[in-house]
Amino acid sequence: MPKFSFRAITEAGTTTSGAIEAESADKARNLLAAQGYIPTRVKEERSAAAGFQLGSVLDFLSPVKAPELILFTKQFNTLIRAGVPMLSLLKVLEEQTEHPRLSKILGIIHRDIKEGSSLHEAFRRQPGVFSPLFCNMLKAGEASGALNEVLDRLTYIIEHEHNVMSDIKSALMYPIIVVCFLFIAFFVLLTGVIPRFVGIFKSAGLTLPLPTQICMLMYDFLISQWYIPLSIAVAGSVGLYFYVRSAPGKVVFYKAMMKIPIVGPLFIKSAISRFASIFSILQASGVDILQTMDILSETIGNAAISNELDGIRDRLAEGHGIAGPLSSAQYFTPMLINMVAIGEESGNLEELMQDVALHYDTEVEYAMKKLSEAIGPVLTVGLAAVVGFFALAIFLPMWDLTLMAK
Repeated sequence: MPKFSFRAITEAGTTTSGAIEAESADKARNLLAAQGYIPTRVKEERSAAAGFQLGSVLDFLSPVKAPELILFTKQFNTLIRAGVPMLSLLKVLEEQTEHPRLSKILGIIHRDIKEGSSLHEAFRRQPGVFSPLFCNMLKAGEASGALNEVLDRLTYIIEHEHNVMSDIKSALMYPIIVVCFLFIAFFVLLTGVIPRFVGIFKSAGLTLPLPTQICMLMYDFLISQWYIPLSIAVAGSVGLYFYVRSAPGKVVFYKAMMKIPIVGPLFIKSAISRFASIFSILQASGVDILQTMDILSETIGNAAISNELDGIRDRLAEGHGIAGPLSSAQYFTPMLINMVAIGEESGNLEELMQDVALHYDTEVEYAMKKLSEAIGPVLTVGLAAVVGFFALAIFLPMWDLTLMAK
C-alpha cells in the first residue's frame, strides 16, 4: 500500500507532520480528518531505489513533451464534448496516440478506471507525465461537472507555459552557441597554434614576452597534467548536478539565481506570472485555497518560492487571509500583494489574478529582451579579450623577430 507524508493542523492549532498508509491521497486526507487533523499537505513517498530501475531510465529517454501533452488534452476535451463514454474515449486515444510512452500510460489509465478508480486518481498514478496541477484540475472538473471548461483552462495554461519556456530557450540559444565556440577556439589556439609559433621563436633565440609565456604555461599544464583539470571538472560537475537536484540544493540555487542582476528579476517575474495564472485558473475551477497553495508549491518551478508557499499555506490553514501571509514573503512583489488584497475585498480575485498574470507576462518578455541586449556586449568583450590575448602572444614575439632581422 502506498505511503504518504503529510503536514496537518491539530485540534490545538499546532502544525504536525508524519506519514500514513492509504490507497490514495484522497483516502489519506480522509483518514487524517477522522483523526481530528486538518491536512495541509499530503504527498506520496517514493522509494529511492525506484529511480534506478530500467523502466525509469526508459521513461527518462522518452519524455512526454508539452506539445504532445497539449495535443492529448485537446483531443481528450473534444471527445468528452462529443459525448463519447470515458472508457471508449481512452481506448481511442490509446490507439491513435503516436508517442509510445503516452500510449502505454493511457492503456494503464483505461485499466485503472475500468477497475473502479476515478478519473483524477487514475491520472495521479502517472506523475511522470501528468502534473499535480493537471490531476487536481481534473478532480475539480469531475466534482463540478464542468470538465470541458476545466480542460479548456488546462490547455491554455500548458500552452502558455510552453510558449514562455520556448521564448526563454530561444533567447539563450545564441549566447550558449557563442560561448561554446569561444571555448573551442581557446582550446584550438592554445594547443594547436601557439606551440608552433613558440618553436620558431625559440629557435631564433627570442625572449618570449609575458602573454606568450602564460600561453605556454597553460599548454604545458594541459599536456602534462591534463587529468587534473579533467578530474576537477568531472567531479565538480557531477557533485554540483546532484547537489542542485537535492531539496536544499534547489533552494540554494534559486536563491542565488534571484540575486544576480538582470537574471534575478527574470526568475522572480516568471514565477509570479506562473503563480498568478495557475492561482486564477484553479480558483475559477473550484479548487479550495489550501489545495491551490499545495498545487502551486509543487508546480511553481522555483524551490525558494515553493518554500515560502509552504509557510503561506500553513498560515492560511490557521485562518489568515491571503494578502497578509504573501506580504511577509520575500519574493512576492507589492503589485501582486495589493491586487490580492483588493481581490479579497471585492470578491473578483480570479479576474485580478488574470490581469496580474498578463502584466507579468509582458514583464518577462521585456526582461528577456533586456537580458539579450546585456549578453551581446558581454560576449563581444569576452571574444575580443580572448582573441586579443592570443594575438599579443603571437604578434609581440613576431615584432621582436622583425626587429632582429633588421
